[in-house]
Amino acid sequence: MPAMSSRPRVFVTGARRGIGCGIAFGFAEAGYDVVINDLVQDDATQAALAGLRERGANAQFVLGDISDLDAVPGIAERAFRAFGGLECLVNNAGISVKKRGDLLDVTPESYDTVMNVNLRGPFFLTQEIAKRMIGEKSAHPRSIISLSSANATLVAPDRAEYCLSKTGISMMTKLYAVRLAEADIGVFEIRPGIIRTDMTAVVKEKYDRLIADGITPVKRWGEPQDIARAAVSLASGDFHFSTGDAVHVDGGLHIHRL
Repeated sequence: MPAMSSRPRVFVTGARRGIGCGIAFGFAEAGYDVVINDLVQDDATQAALAGLRERGANAQFVLGDISDLDAVPGIAERAFRAFGGLECLVNNAGISVKKRGDLLDVTPESYDTVMNVNLRGPFFLTQEIAKRMIGEKSAHPRSIISLSSANATLVAPDRAEYCLSKTGISMMTKLYAVRLAEADIGVFEIRPGIIRTDMTAVVKEKYDRLIADGITPVKRWGEPQDIARAAVSLASGDFHFSTGDAVHVDGGLHIHRL
C-alpha cells in the first residue's frame, strides 16, 4: 500500500478519458492525489495516469465496473486505501443510450443498462465510500460530487432512460446531502450541458448548428476543463454552508427564455 499522503485525495470514476479525465487532471493541478477508475486498462488509461503524474499528483488506477454491485465494495475499498483515505468522490462514470429513438420503443434491456451504470452504480458506490469517510477523520474538506446532466430537467424523448437516470442523480444528491451533513461531508451535483466528448461526437453537426443558432447564451461548446473547474471548486470547502445543490455548467442552456 502506498504511504499516506498529506495531500487531499480524490477518486474519479470513468476517468480514463473524456470529462472524467479532465476532472482528474483538474484535481491534480489543484494539489490532489488522484485515483481513477474505468472498465478497461488500456493505452488511454496509461496516458491518463502519465498526465496526472506530469501534473504533480500521485496517481493510481482501479479497474472495475460500478454497475456490477458485487464488485462495488472492492472498488470502493481499493480506491479508499490507494493513498490511505479519500476526501472526495466524483461520480462521473456514465453512458448514453445505444440508440436514440421513440419513447414508445424503449426496451427493458436498454432501460436497465443505462440505469445500472448511471444511477444504481453511483448510489451504491457512494454508500460504500461514505461509510468509509464517516469512519475516518481528515484535515481537509470532504465532499461527494455527482455528475448528472442538463437532461436532469430538460426533456429528450429520444433518450428517455438517460433523462430518468440523471433526474435520479439529482434526488440522490439531496438524499446523501441530508444524511452526510452531520459528518461534515458536502454533497453536490454538477449538471453539464453540451460538452465536447466522444459521447457527443456522434451529434457534433447538430450541436454545432444549435450553438451557432443561440441555444445557449454562451455560444461555444463546453470542455471537460469547465466541468473540472466546477468540481475542484465544490470540493475546496469554500461552499461550506451549501450542500445538496446543483451547479449548472452549461453555458446558460437551462435558462428559460422567451
